[in-house]
Amino acid sequence: MSQLRSRRRLALAVPVVLSLTASLGFLPAAASAAPAAEPTAQAADAPELAYVVNTKVDRRTIASVKKAIGAAGGSVVATYERIGVLVVHSSNAGFAQKIRTVRGVQSAGATRTTPLTAAGTTQEGAAQYLTAAQAQRVAAASAKAPESEPLEADQWDLRAIGADQAAKINPGSRKVTVAVIDTGVDDTHPDIAPNFSAAQSANCAGGKPDTTEGAWRPYTAEDYHGTHVAGEIAAARNGIGVSGVAPGVKVSSINVTDRANGLFYPESVVCAFVFAADHGVEITNNSYYVDPWLYNCMDDPDQRAIVDAVNRAQLYAQKKGTLNVAAAGNSNHDLDSDAIVDDSSPDDSTPAPRTIDPHECFDVPNQLPGVVTVSATGVNSLKSYYSSYGEGVVDVAAPGGDRRYQTPDTPSKDGRILSTLPNGEYGFLQGTSMAAPHASGVAALLKSKHPWASAAQLQALLKAQADPTACPSSYDQDGDGTQDAVCKGGKRVNGFYGYGIVNALRAVK
Repeated sequence: MSQLRSRRRLALAVPVVLSLTASLGFLPAAASAAPAAEPTAQAADAPELAYVVNTKVDRRTIASVKKAIGAAGGSVVATYERIGVLVVHSSNAGFAQKIRTVRGVQSAGATRTTPLTAAGTTQEGAAQYLTAAQAQRVAAASAKAPESEPLEADQWDLRAIGADQAAKINPGSRKVTVAVIDTGVDDTHPDIAPNFSAAQSANCAGGKPDTTEGAWRPYTAEDYHGTHVAGEIAAARNGIGVSGVAPGVKVSSINVTDRANGLFYPESVVCAFVFAADHGVEITNNSYYVDPWLYNCMDDPDQRAIVDAVNRAQLYAQKKGTLNVAAAGNSNHDLDSDAIVDDSSPDDSTPAPRTIDPHECFDVPNQLPGVVTVSATGVNSLKSYYSSYGEGVVDVAAPGGDRRYQTPDTPSKDGRILSTLPNGEYGFLQGTSMAAPHASGVAALLKSKHPWASAAQLQALLKAQADPTACPSSYDQDGDGTQDAVCKGGKRVNGFYGYGIVNALRAVK
């Protein structure tokens, strides 16, 4: 993942103007992290922290645990009874340790390393807005193609996966909604408004859904990540700006951004998955990792509880028919390796370098079972230099952009992804954040064609329609004689591209 993490999440910021079973049975009971991060300690008079408490899924147990929470100095903020997850606030330094001993509690832990009263954030990096000169050149190029959108000449990504041709056959069904779990979506944008579903939108920051008008929108124009993602999925073909991969489907927004510091905490993501599932969302796009840990290690009780809670929520969504699609990450990490250095966690306080085993410490949600993990490619259909990868981890690949090494023959010559930004703007970003919505858009086209497909069947269809892409003979991007990443696997399935690069045209044929 990029060291410029801010709320662009898995978008790689650039210095220019312009984020399993309910019982965790799929994981070892005690995995090793070297070194393992110690659970956060608090003084007796410490301010409140947030926790997730995961219990057996039955009302009697939950009621009993709630009483124990009160006795331990905690207050229940939200109850997700159908998955046995409670969101709790407590200022008791020993709360987690005490509540773990309560009968019926299967895991419990702090969801952050700083108190709830923490405030302030830095907005690192920026989207590159389309300049007036660029817009004029793009519009002039598009004028030669009357069936295209005004800025589509710069959307090399659509052509790379046949989305421009797919739209002529089937732009997607209005009965399919992709929820963007992110920094909020500006639904007033003229390219998003025609396809926006307010009824399936909310703000889940803090762990409870707020469905009041506009709660789902970004807090400021700097929180543009979710709007960019939404446009990639479903910007309308309306003669304005750009087009999405599936311009006929609906898109909704579930804002999970903490107002104080812009992070995506576990309780907010739990709320988002459950809300999406309960509101009939067919696909969720997850272009982030859950804060504050880049990787959650199972031998740390707090991190184990985070994995447990988020996994219960995303599995609940799957069981209700929702396919969850997630970005692989921007660290160029091999998620199938024996060891990875994580020097960015925890990102809500002071990070401390640690070496982890990605088979036992998990990037959430992308390494959870049943979640479609997406790596990024550039215009040459080669893995983007920043994209994380891993045999048996990556399911499919999709355009995410690569400005450094893969330059398209477009009016702007910009190798990143052009999409919507708040306040009616457009701009370029790159990252696995941009790859995931391309896969989500193709999944939406598949769901439009196969409306009765379950989440598992839809994932199988997504893999089946992808274009198999073999490992490159060499991946020495900077030409220094050293391989920048090692691709393992064959032509049909491998660590760089999974089952292949998604293909929108094949999805609708």
